[in-house]
Amino acid sequence: MGGFFTRERFGEPQVIAGLLLLAFLGQGVWLTTRTLGSSGRSDTDEVVRIEEGLRQWHGQKIAGSAYLLNPKGSQGFTFYTPFIVDDHDYHSPLYYLIASAPLLAWHGDLSPDSRHYWGWLARAPYFLFGVLLGASVWYVARRLYGNAGGYIALALYCFAPGMIRAASLWHTQPEIGAAWGSFGTIFTAIAVAHTLYAPREVVLWNWRRIILLALSLALAAGSQFFLVLAVPLALGFMLYLAPTRKRAALVIWATACAVGFLVIFASYSFHAGAFWYGLRHARFLGVSWKALGMAGAYRQVAARLGQISPALVLAIPVALITYFLWPRTRYFGNSAPLLVGGLFLLLAVASPHYPGLVLSFIAVPFLFVFVAGVFTDLLETKHRSLAMAVLWGLLGASALWNVIRLASVPRI
Repeated sequence: MGGFFTRERFGEPQVIAGLLLLAFLGQGVWLTTRTLGSSGRSDTDEVVRIEEGLRQWHGQKIAGSAYLLNPKGSQGFTFYTPFIVDDHDYHSPLYYLIASAPLLAWHGDLSPDSRHYWGWLARAPYFLFGVLLGASVWYVARRLYGNAGGYIALALYCFAPGMIRAASLWHTQPEIGAAWGSFGTIFTAIAVAHTLYAPREVVLWNWRRIILLALSLALAAGSQFFLVLAVPLALGFMLYLAPTRKRAALVIWATACAVGFLVIFASYSFHAGAFWYGLRHARFLGVSWKALGMAGAYRQVAARLGQISPALVLAIPVALITYFLWPRTRYFGNSAPLLVGGLFLLLAVASPHYPGLVLSFIAVPFLFVFVAGVFTDLLETKHRSLAMAVLWGLLGASALWNVIRLASVPRI
C-alpha cells in the first residue's frame, strides 16, 4: 500500500483537483435540493427511463424496445413476443439499465409525492459520471500540458452551468455518460498508442487500457447509437500515433471493440433476436448537409455552447486565433482535442434537432482541453502576466457568476 499512496499520486495537484471536483459536486447537489420537487415533461421522461430499465432488470422486457420477455418452456429459456409500435430509439438498453440500477433498492412507487426520496437515487449515476468526467478532463489536460493546463481545464469544467445541469438532471436528458464514454474512448486510444513502443509484450501489458477502452466504447455507443463514430476515430488516432506498430494497434482496437460489443450485447440480455431488432430500429445521425450553409444553424450551436459554458465561448476565439497564428501551438496535444471537438460541433450544425443537442454537449470537454493547452502555451511566453490576468479574470468571473446564479434558483 505504501507504493500506491505516493506523492506522485496524491500530492498537491490531486488535492486541488479534488477540491474543485467537490465544488462541482456541491453545486450539483445544491441545484438538486432546490429543484427536485419540480414537475413537468422532464419528470415524465425520467419515470419512463427508470420504469423501462426496471422492467428489464425484473425480466419483463428489453428496455427501450417493443420486445417483451416471456419466460416459457423448460430449462429457463426465454422466448420473445414482439408487437408492432414505432419504437425507434437513439439508445441501447444500457442507457435505461444505468438510469434504473439505483432504483433496484427502492421499494416504493415513482409518484411525484415521493420524488424527494427516489429522485436522489435516480441522480446518483450521473453525479458519479459528472465527477469522473471532470477527473478525466483534469487528468488528460495535466498529462498533456502540466499542472497549469489541468487546473485551467478543470476550472472551466467545474463551473460550467451545462455540466452541472447534466450531472443533476435539471431539465436535461442524462447524456453525461455518453460524454464521458466519448472522451474516454478518444484519449484512452491515444494513451494506448503511446505505449506501443515500450519494450514489452504489448497486448498483455495493455490489458487494463484495453478494458478501459472497451468500457468507454460501450458507454458511448450504448448511450447514443450514433456515437459508434468514436470507433473509427479511435482507430485513426492509434494508427497515426503508431505507424510502425499498426498490427499491434489493430489487435488492441479489435479486442476493445469485441469486449465493448459484448457489453452492449449483454444489455440486451444476450438475446440475439432482441439485439438485431434493436439495431434495425436504432436511430443514428439525421444529418442535413444543407444546414451547413445556413447561418441560423451556426448561431443555434453557438447559443447552445453559451448555455453550457459562457466562459468557453469567451475563451474559444482567443484560443483559435492563437492556434492559427502561432505555429508553436499547432502540435498534436492541442490539435487532437480541437479536431474531435470541431468534428462534433460540425455534426451538431448539420443535425439541428435532438442529435445536435447531444453532439454540442459532447464536444465541450474536448474544447476545455484545447483551450487549456493554448492558454498554457501563452503562460510560457513573455506575456505570461497578461495571460495570467486574463485567465484569473475569466475563471474567477465564471465561478462567481455561476455561484450567484445557483443561489438565485428558487426552491420548488
